[in-house]
Amino acid sequence: MTVDRDSIVKYCRDYLKVENFEDKCINGLQVEGAEKINKIVSGVSFSEQLVKVAVKTKARLLLVHHGLFNKYISQPVQIKGIVKNRLKLLLENDINLCGFHLPLDAHPLIGNNISLCKLFGIINTRPCYVGFIGELKQAMSLSEFIKMVNEKLQTQSTYIAGGPKIVKKIGVISGAASPEFSLAKKLGADTYLSGDIREELFWEVKEAKINYVNGWHYNTEKLGIQNLGKLISKKFKISVEFIDIPCEI
Repeated sequence: MTVDRDSIVKYCRDYLKVENFEDKCINGLQVEGAEKINKIVSGVSFSEQLVKVAVKTKARLLLVHHGLFNKYISQPVQIKGIVKNRLKLLLENDINLCGFHLPLDAHPLIGNNISLCKLFGIINTRPCYVGFIGELKQAMSLSEFIKMVNEKLQTQSTYIAGGPKIVKKIGVISGAASPEFSLAKKLGADTYLSGDIREELFWEVKEAKINYVNGWHYNTEKLGIQNLGKLISKKFKISVEFIDIPCEI
């Protein structure tokens, strides 16, 4: 069984409401391949390794969270090196590349951030940029919260203990959003979870009197793309295989 590519792309764009976002990439079809899709391979980030899995499994669509961004496709553009190798594999094998970035972070039902909130038992959520802020069902120590993050994300997080030792109100924005700790603080969070760490923020976080937990970029952004794949599989009765390529960054 095959499915029309454009039907899949339109469904995703409509469901994620991509028109509501200004982003540094195209949310939707980024590289055109076959019109008919028999299988989809999904993953967090566009890489040669992920493309090779799509080639090996004879998939005709690669669905990712991190696809082609402006740094790769700005004008004037040169297709060379790493990007050339990836695109060469796609084009030679007639594989489509479809990416969804901020809309997949922010979606209130299947997005990365709401999924993290559900994973950590954070309730009464409200928007915080493309993430959310909410409350733990039960207050816990910062060390207990960090332990939970490590266990749930199967990672070893880093943290800055700038706020209270007992935590309750948590801000969550996945990926490279560490500077948004100030927004989380403004909205009342005592602890903020994101996916990167920067030297210049160490004293800022301390002085703002908020805890910061870095669960790492990749690990905080695996859930959304898996959820989207499940929706597509259910809607179109097509195989969607998520490929986990661990990246401790």
